[in-house]
Amino acid sequence: MNTHTCHRTVEVNGRKIFYREAGDRKSPTILLLHGLPTSSRMYRDLMPALADRFHLIAPDYIGFGHSDAPRRLEFEYTFDNLTAHVSGLIDALELDSYILYLQDYGGPIGFRLFTQRPERVNGFVIQNANAYMEGVGDAPKKLLLPLWAKRTPETEKPARDFLSLEGTRYQWLVGAKHPEAINPDNWVLDQALLDRPGVQDYQVDLLEDYKSNIGLYATWQQAFRDHAPKTLIVWGKNDPFFIPPGARAYLGDLPHAKLVWLDAGHFVLDENATQVAAEIKSVFIA
Repeated sequence: MNTHTCHRTVEVNGRKIFYREAGDRKSPTILLLHGLPTSSRMYRDLMPALADRFHLIAPDYIGFGHSDAPRRLEFEYTFDNLTAHVSGLIDALELDSYILYLQDYGGPIGFRLFTQRPERVNGFVIQNANAYMEGVGDAPKKLLLPLWAKRTPETEKPARDFLSLEGTRYQWLVGAKHPEAINPDNWVLDQALLDRPGVQDYQVDLLEDYKSNIGLYATWQQAFRDHAPKTLIVWGKNDPFFIPPGARAYLGDLPHAKLVWLDAGHFVLDENATQVAAEIKSVFIA
């Protein structure tokens, strides 16, 4: 079985969407949805480890990675709009069923996809992606609550600091078991994209719009109960942003989910890709 990853683009709603693809299209599809501050690049090691048994699609959202990044005056950066373009990619690739792998921003995008077309979702792999207030740590509250209350240069400043090289490096390293094992290309390459003209402006827009996700938590939770998708939770237990109670909260609505704790932070795959791949195969391959 050839497990190499291909790099492709497709036009959705007039915008170029970049995506990585691996595995046989006849195999079950996993749609891998990335978080902030990165892109589909976060799945570069996981995809070859799964491509012998799954078909894998990992897109970059509009404004991220290698996808088009229009200025904020040309595109409204909201989670609804990012979701609409991922949904358009799904249609363009004619994916009629898939497992959703969700990390960070991938959670609110994936859960929107799930509530829109639940019949297409064959399961979840949830990795530090939140759908419960119990999972919101003090760090994001301190960062975002003032911005949500009133957007001013003063309330924007913590968000812009979060999008700096120091903030990006912190997100990759925080909670890692062996920080020296984390590839520094992660934050250097992510930051190069964040530092393009105008990018941090629309990233602040998305951080402001994150409050729309919290407003949907109850809807998502009801959908979990109604449809009971097969679920694997792989959670970096040292994450200060999405904290362990958020992982345990899923079990109230998805009592048959498997929860695996990883000695990691917000990102887990640099150190744990082999284990995560094995857990996915154990849950989703009969």
